[in-house]
Amino acid sequence: MSKDTDQQHRREHGSLLAAPEKRLLVWMAERLPGWVNSDHLSALGLAAMLVAGLAFWAASWNSLFLLVVVGSLAVNWFGDSLDGTVARVRKQQRPRYGFYVDHVIDILGTFFLFAGMALSHFMSAPVALAFLVAYMMVSAESYLATHTHGVFRMSFLRIGPTELRIILAIGVLYLFQKPWVGLGGDTRYLLFDVGGVVAIAGLTVTFITSAIRNTVALYGAEPTPPLQEASPSGQKGNQGIKRRVRKQQPRMPIEPRPVLVSGQWLQGPRRTEPARWRRSSDR
Repeated sequence: MSKDTDQQHRREHGSLLAAPEKRLLVWMAERLPGWVNSDHLSALGLAAMLVAGLAFWAASWNSLFLLVVVGSLAVNWFGDSLDGTVARVRKQQRPRYGFYVDHVIDILGTFFLFAGMALSHFMSAPVALAFLVAYMMVSAESYLATHTHGVFRMSFLRIGPTELRIILAIGVLYLFQKPWVGLGGDTRYLLFDVGGVVAIAGLTVTFITSAIRNTVALYGAEPTPPLQEASPSGQKGNQGIKRRVRKQQPRMPIEPRPVLVSGQWLQGPRRTEPARWRRSSDR
């Protein structure tokens, strides 16, 4: 998926098709024309998802557009999966740029796809919206875990992006035969509504499981530091010194007093004590 993030974090890709898919991608990257670079492949993958969404919408009037959806998913796999492999095979890695651009494209492509589903009559709008929200929650948790925990997990329960594309393509082809399913009695539901609810439940479990696992791992790596006792003087750190302001004593008023100078009494200043300082005999 990402063009290259190995220098920033560790990647984990343990899906069912990860090993043969990697060999196939390397084989194709080594034979790709030199003028085709990873940016071209990323743009191709995004354009394919836009076409897939439009084809879903157009299939409301003509079901043959469902074949365009399947073809667009294949083109999206080619561009989205091969861009990172090309960068690594050609030693043209751009870790931060590749990680950011690749996942922005993933978000936009997912929006295009679910918007087309919501506009078609194959999936109701509330289910499509809930599906999109659940997917974005899992994606956001994955990006946060990659940044903080240093591990980018590309699969869950051996299911990765390629497996999801295959499952979706099979479901799209099944729409030609049976777009409605019965779950007991005479009530029928849209096939993609049922599949969407199941997928939402799976994404919710994935989000909760991953969030708990990463939280526990991060707490173990960064336990709560011990409480630091305050110094005897009441200082908190080097910068948090609380200064006590002494209460200033009132100044004694000054009044004239006689002073003997050269045998003569002259009027001079003298200090008088406040009433509360005088002796009782002076009051």
